[in-house]
Amino acid sequence: MTNEAVATSLPSQPGLATWHRRYAMTVLFLVFTFNFVDRQIVNILAEPIKRELDLADWQLGSLTGLSFAIFYATLAIPIARWAEVGNRVNIIALSAIVWSFFTVICGMAQNFVQLFLARVGVGVGEAGCTPASQSLISDYTPREKRASAMATLSLGIPVGSLIGMAVGGIVADSMGWRAAFALVGVPGILLGILTYFTLPEPRLALPADSKTPVAATLGEALAELRQKRTYVWFTAAMAAMSFAGFGHLAFQSSFFLRNHAAGLNALASQLNDATGLELGATGFLGTVLGLILGIFGGAGTWLGGWLADRAARKDVTAYATIPAVAALCMPFAIFATYTSSDIVVVLCVLGVSMLLQAIYAGPTFATVQSLVQPRTRATATAVFLLFANLIGLGLGPLTVGALSDLFGNSLGAGDGVRWAIITASLVYFLGGAAFLMARRTIKQDIVS
Repeated sequence: MTNEAVATSLPSQPGLATWHRRYAMTVLFLVFTFNFVDRQIVNILAEPIKRELDLADWQLGSLTGLSFAIFYATLAIPIARWAEVGNRVNIIALSAIVWSFFTVICGMAQNFVQLFLARVGVGVGEAGCTPASQSLISDYTPREKRASAMATLSLGIPVGSLIGMAVGGIVADSMGWRAAFALVGVPGILLGILTYFTLPEPRLALPADSKTPVAATLGEALAELRQKRTYVWFTAAMAAMSFAGFGHLAFQSSFFLRNHAAGLNALASQLNDATGLELGATGFLGTVLGLILGIFGGAGTWLGGWLADRAARKDVTAYATIPAVAALCMPFAIFATYTSSDIVVVLCVLGVSMLLQAIYAGPTFATVQSLVQPRTRATATAVFLLFANLIGLGLGPLTVGALSDLFGNSLGAGDGVRWAIITASLVYFLGGAAFLMARRTIKQDIVS
């Protein structure tokens, strides 16, 4: 077998026992979970940080989005090029250690600039995780099970958000926001070490004369991607979904603390009286939002992958149709959530929003991996995430923060953030339209 053949037709890991494959998926899930713990914890800590460092909402938006996205998005491409030919396990392990270290550093920041730079460091570390992980999973699993496998990995998003919101809120109440960063950063360092020593790299099982695959050049990879109209539309859809989704999540806790502080305190008191706990408003909110994100986001992630794999057996356009339907329903769910005055109703309807928001992850990432040759997969993910993160993660929270400041001048801080989130949710319509456009070409574009 030649190097070129290996590079273009690497099968799912042939010599890996079922239990080892499951173990590898579990470790990757845990790594991806802490990827989102460290990424999202700043959302529940936003109000304490705002008060101590005297920040405007646009600065909060830049901390949750722009600071992270700048290097996270741009470094993903060179790291993905490395992942096309290098040891992806080592890349994932190093990434986990770096982003976790800088998460701990976030808790030491004394002003906006220092915290911004620490968040940049988190983004630098996390840049290597997703492309290498998705490329590795694509070698572990055949195409017909890929959406479910990607959904399993993507469950780390809601689970990580649950842990970050709950732990962050509780620790912030009892020990302060700085301690919360330190507490969630250390486990990621340990996971990075575990990954390095225990995960299998399929390329190492290849014959001695073909262990180094021949990756496509960047020009060849980009040319392949440009030829796939489905890829272009999925990239546009992902950017729109990320813009609205990250903008929403960045100011979710701020909305509740500004508009429902009395209700939160009342509910926290009732829970404390019934259980003997000592949760404040931030700790209670973080726990509740974390549970909603974890339960409903997890259900949506699993449901999207399961539905897509099941429906695609008869019609592969399901990989685009299912995310499109969910995206087009999102603005209505967001409006219903953020215009109610009853906090219990708001929290209940929020679960619907989180479920719909999560449905697209499995089908979307699986489709991207199935549109290109194996030697281009990591680059395909990196370019895909470049646009999604620069536009979505970089500009989404920043835009919502700027709109909140603008609306807040006349409406007040509470209504300002409310209508900023609702306004940004209209971008979901663009995401749904892009998914529908992808339906036209997905049948002829899928190659593996």
